[in-house]
Amino acid sequence: MGREVLVIQNRDIYGLNISPLECVKWVDESFRLKALAQLPPKMSVHPQGNDFFTSMPCCLPSSYGVFGMKVVHRILGATPSLGSEILLYDSKSGQLQALIDGDWITTMRTGAVAALSIQHLQRTNTDTYSFMGLGNTARATVLCLLSIFSDKKLKFRLLRYKTQAESFIERFKEVNNVSFEIVDTIDHLVSGADVLISCITDAQNLICENNELYRKGLLLVPIHTRGFQNCDLFFDKVYGDDTGHVSGFRYFDRFKEFDEFGNILIGKNRGRENDEQRIVVYNIGLGLHDVVFAYKIHCLLKNTVSTSFILDKEDEKFWI
Repeated sequence: MGREVLVIQNRDIYGLNISPLECVKWVDESFRLKALAQLPPKMSVHPQGNDFFTSMPCCLPSSYGVFGMKVVHRILGATPSLGSEILLYDSKSGQLQALIDGDWITTMRTGAVAALSIQHLQRTNTDTYSFMGLGNTARATVLCLLSIFSDKKLKFRLLRYKTQAESFIERFKEVNNVSFEIVDTIDHLVSGADVLISCITDAQNLICENNELYRKGLLLVPIHTRGFQNCDLFFDKVYGDDTGHVSGFRYFDRFKEFDEFGNILIGKNRGRENDEQRIVVYNIGLGLHDVVFAYKIHCLLKNTVSTSFILDKEDEKFWI
């Protein structure tokens, strides 16, 4: 028996013109339903070197009726180096509903998670954000920050790398409420940061070994987690999107205080308690976010997407 499976590509998603603020709302929604979802640990394999394929399953609560599986891969030398696809199933019938290109979803939900974390954990009256790693994830984070703080003038400090800072500024040149500063050294970037966002994907050593450069009140957001292990030992609070994601960290047992970020949203954790606290938030990314995004996008496109294929499945009990 043939069953139609939709193929949702990036161009279909682009056509929806989903706003960055909507992405932030979807991320907020997904964090709040985490306790009701089934979210097994992600699993990775490494075909060579630091390359990886990671599977990220999630079954949303029964009211959504959806199970999803994202596979994300990073291959050195590929363009882009990071890619992903999502399979979306009807959890009540088991039928595959859609194959979805996950690149836009991965990038925008990651930026939205970072921006939501910043909104809830930055010190009072923050308006300056320091970035290292200026690729798509950083751009998505800036888009989401601009959507949250649309009534404020924001400043972005960018760590110079090749011509990426100049390209980054060019991308946002038509935005009226932003200014930019290009910083030449990591020490200068760190020492002047109220919010430090790292979007670099690979760091073999500590980013900044001088702990004195991390000023009081700093919010550190290492989106890809690497390079800040020294901060785990002296920052006042550590948050993560899932305990299982960080419980294997070298200094997990030595965190001064740890909780899941979602508990702030549902009122089970107070979050930042004063403007002196140094806080690091390891929101690495959940399959939950991806599947919620995929579900929302599928609902918007299921009656309009023209690309599909027929999956012929056996409909007899005995077929061997």
